[in-house]
Amino acid sequence: MLNEDCGVFGIYNNDNLDIVEETYLALLSLQHRGQAGAGLAVNKDGEIKCLKDVGLVSEALNQKNLEKLPEGNIAIGHVRNVRYDLTDPNIDRAAAQPLVIRYINGSLSIAHNGSLTNVVELKKELELGGAIFQAGCDAEIISYIVASQRLISATIEEAVEKTMNKLKGAFSVVMMSPSKLIGMRDTNGFRPLCIGKLKNSYILTSESCAIESLGGKFVRDVKPGEIVVVDDEGFHSYMNNCKEKTSMCVFEYVYFARPDSVLDGISVYQTRRKAGAILAKECPAEADIVCGVPDSGIPAAMGYSVESGIPYEIAFIKNKYTGRLFIQQEGKIRDRTKKIKLNVLSANVKGKRVVVVDDSIIRGTTSANIIKMLKDAGAREVHLRVASPPLSNVCYYGTDIKDKDKLIAAAKSLKEIEKQIGADSIGYLSFDGLKKTVEDSQVGVCTGCFTGEYPAEFSKKIAVDRYSEKLSY
Repeated sequence: MLNEDCGVFGIYNNDNLDIVEETYLALLSLQHRGQAGAGLAVNKDGEIKCLKDVGLVSEALNQKNLEKLPEGNIAIGHVRNVRYDLTDPNIDRAAAQPLVIRYINGSLSIAHNGSLTNVVELKKELELGGAIFQAGCDAEIISYIVASQRLISATIEEAVEKTMNKLKGAFSVVMMSPSKLIGMRDTNGFRPLCIGKLKNSYILTSESCAIESLGGKFVRDVKPGEIVVVDDEGFHSYMNNCKEKTSMCVFEYVYFARPDSVLDGISVYQTRRKAGAILAKECPAEADIVCGVPDSGIPAAMGYSVESGIPYEIAFIKNKYTGRLFIQQEGKIRDRTKKIKLNVLSANVKGKRVVVVDDSIIRGTTSANIIKMLKDAGAREVHLRVASPPLSNVCYYGTDIKDKDKLIAAAKSLKEIEKQIGADSIGYLSFDGLKKTVEDSQVGVCTGCFTGEYPAEFSKKIAVDRYSEKLSY
């Protein structure tokens, strides 16, 4: 299973809203972007109070503690996924966001999604200047730079723009100064960030689904390189860093985003459905039914079904109440929780030739388990169809694809993959097919994990901190 780094939310209150409640509800809508931790910070008259912890939103932000937060005029929130090896899921509470810092100009709170590619250089520069790090996350580095730049800048907007010029890689950020809500998106636009309105109040968030879940109205996406600011005078936009070449992570459409979101002008659901239809043309199969692997494989399976004429059936029942148990366990317990999380509807697959559509294959272990489950339930044949090209390269911009050796498509041929996972046949969406699914996007896309061609500078050097042992709390 692929993990991605986080979802962000911010709201500027112009309507006497209960912004703690609105932010909490929005984070529930963004839960798919992070299940390892959640946090919420509220600004009242320049003083920022924060609540955060590990776990799902409902675990990290319990009602009793939420009631202790003040009624403020600005709030930001964060859901977090930890980029970790699934066999060693160390979660550090110090890195939970939003981060809150207090410096000579007041308080500043920040929530970040993405991954800085020049983090080693930035951290070294700051440490030589006396900076002390506790969280060890990109948000902490960004907050240090903003604070230091604010001391030599006339406004927070100027400080944020100077900060953006120092950062490389992927970053969508929401932050609060004592009186302003601020958002910025990196010049490539790797990670999504959009603008909405709830009555007269402004929202900045990772996905439009969070805006709509509150009953708000989606306004537009933040442009790559754009800085947006909301204060008591209204909404302001600064586009000095915008450029023509952009590259949103294509995996936002393939897997990360919720299907009811619209990213940079196109529907995530329709993109996935289109991928399935193209896949049916490129990789046909003789079968009795088509099914999808929940959740992101389902729209693609429906597209495959309509295009191929093979009936769509539900083959998997997903238990949505297993929480983090599934990804945190090891060995036999983890294998058993897989069956608890996903079970086969035997009546629909027994004795049938099944096309099963999934969004991607990473290591192949999940695909092998799914195929085995279908065959154990009586499926006569299982033909795996993948609604993205072979994933054969690492990612430097915020996902946990860090080791090429763990990617099954990097070392094995199609026939070898087919044999290893136990499929009767396998077919991937072509790269040209993938491009067709996002051809109407308002920005370009990054496809480095498929092609090995990366749109932004990165360092292959991995920093190892000899003082990196997790702090105890």
